[in-house]
Amino acid sequence: MSESTLVPLQQLRQRLRAAPAAWPIELPAPPTETSAHAAGPLDRLNRPLHDLRISVTDRCNFRCSYCMPRHVFGKDHDFLPKPELLSFEEITRSARIFVGLGVRKLRLTGGEPLLRRHLERLVEELKQLKMPDGQAPELALTTNGSVLALKARALKDAGLKRVTVSLDALDDTVFRRMNDADFPVSDVLAGIEAAQAVGLGPIKVNMVVQRGVNDDQILPLARHFRGTGIELRFIEFMDVGTTNGWRMDQVLPSDQVRQRINHEFPLVAVEAHQVSETAQRWAYVDGQGTVGFISSVTHAFCGDCNRLRLSTDGRLFTCLFGSQGHDLRSLLRGNHPDDQIAAGLRQLWQGRSDRYSQLRAEGKTPQQRIEMSYIGG
Repeated sequence: MSESTLVPLQQLRQRLRAAPAAWPIELPAPPTETSAHAAGPLDRLNRPLHDLRISVTDRCNFRCSYCMPRHVFGKDHDFLPKPELLSFEEITRSARIFVGLGVRKLRLTGGEPLLRRHLERLVEELKQLKMPDGQAPELALTTNGSVLALKARALKDAGLKRVTVSLDALDDTVFRRMNDADFPVSDVLAGIEAAQAVGLGPIKVNMVVQRGVNDDQILPLARHFRGTGIELRFIEFMDVGTTNGWRMDQVLPSDQVRQRINHEFPLVAVEAHQVSETAQRWAYVDGQGTVGFISSVTHAFCGDCNRLRLSTDGRLFTCLFGSQGHDLRSLLRGNHPDDQIAAGLRQLWQGRSDRYSQLRAEGKTPQQRIEMSYIGG
């Protein structure tokens, strides 16, 4: 990043504070019974609403440079005060409304979600939700794995189905350097083992690949997870937010990552379970499992994106690379019935036309974007 593009630290902190959303959610007149129970909404690009990602905290105990660099999120950084966070009751109410609109998958994220106290209580509440067909929505969690060994059993007992663990290196020195918290890789591996032991699965492990930073860890991680039943996924370094110093020359295209693995362990493409999957999956020819590639930079998949993100302070983002959210918290805390809120959310999704990654390829991207730690990955 050039010196001319750096933003003064205080200005960055003010921007990162989750200020009241500039875009309110417009509420129509109370819907009729017929419209309230209509089929799930489609956005302007004909994409259905399927996934809701819920950030339960803006705090994390890691300072990974691509997400929460320490020069911005230092010891004096102002995190959200408790009254600004959505309560478990508000999160559950939001999820219930969205499930009624067609959401079939709920994912808890952060920051680091396991830093939110008593998270298993929220899992218990969300597990009680039912979709219109009577089935429970899929309930998953993304974590850095730092305290997963301590929490795996309680989360499973509460009703969590599966976990995704972020792990950017197998070598302890590289891993400590990347998390910038001197945290040992052995504890994350222990968390993965604990999750597998209690039946939180299928487990996925995500590696953000940066050229010249940790790309030497691609093959060690592939060797480690082959044959374990755990799917390793490689994520291209993305320009999420504005503080991670993203540069195109640090992006290692997924095609090159796959070539490295294929040279040692031949791969064959696997048909996607559903068109909206973010990862392209490949299987080891010898039957020792699968790997995935999430290629937002070189192979944009905006056309099939069906995800909505709820921030820690109750703002809705229709794109991971969004700049401003839509204020749901004020509606939850106001005197508005669920069916009226649902009608407003339906209109919000129907007006969605986001396709940031495709526009990036055309050089048409906004300069300011929300930080990933506020809305999850």
